[in-house]
Amino acid sequence: MRFTKMQGLGNDYVYVNGFKEKIANPKDMAVRLSNRNFGIGSDGLIIINPSDVADFEMEMYNADGSRAEMCGNGIRCVAKYVYDYGLTDKINISIETLAGVKHVELSIEDKKAVGIKVDIGPPELKPERIPMRLDGEQAVNVPIIVDGKEYLITGVSMGNPHAVVYLGDIEGLEIEKIGPKFEHHEMFPQRVNTEFCRVLDRNTVEMRVWERGSGETLACGTGACAVAVASILNGFTENEVTVKLLGGELFIQWDRVLNKVFMTGPAAVVFEGEII
Repeated sequence: MRFTKMQGLGNDYVYVNGFKEKIANPKDMAVRLSNRNFGIGSDGLIIINPSDVADFEMEMYNADGSRAEMCGNGIRCVAKYVYDYGLTDKINISIETLAGVKHVELSIEDKKAVGIKVDIGPPELKPERIPMRLDGEQAVNVPIIVDGKEYLITGVSMGNPHAVVYLGDIEGLEIEKIGPKFEHHEMFPQRVNTEFCRVLDRNTVEMRVWERGSGETLACGTGACAVAVASILNGFTENEVTVKLLGGELFIQWDRVLNKVFMTGPAAVVFEGEII
């Protein structure tokens, strides 16, 4: 099986061309390939397939084999893959995900996609649709008890569930201890991705992320979108936000008139290979 290792701000996945390759058990394959000691090493597996409703389908699995609805860094890499490897010559591409069809615009230099802007769509703020076990129309600055300590979270779905937490210090955070306790908290029936954030100014937020099914990653595109939306809802920032992640920066815009979130960032090929 041929594969391509790609990354968006260090959020790395193994990509497989589903037009040519067929994987009998992608969940088990995701676990095998993602292992950083005995496999290729990645945050998960993404298969690029034909689609009946879009130009392509992104079939995504986390490192633990669980199916994921959407990945902002992953979809940028899919867009780069299909252009750079000649599956399309379009610079405006539609990609089917479990979170719906997403539209992507490519910037091209020397016949390669170098910048990708993704229309992530509207944020979902109603708790029951995130989903969260919470009543009301929004979950903004809601108290939650985790490991005996109270935190304030803002819940947002960008096609997958996110809990955004604001802290004074995220560099010294023991995320490997607290992250799983947020992920598996009873408030989140489908588990949750958790973003631990610090606001730097009216246009800049830094974050670390504990991803559902993968642990801490260097970047999470939908998480950055959720952070921007949460920061705007809490009155911390303007409607355009640079989100600083461990792997780099993403530029996020929330168009309040269209009620759409746009994410712009890079994607890169790391290496190609073949599994015997």
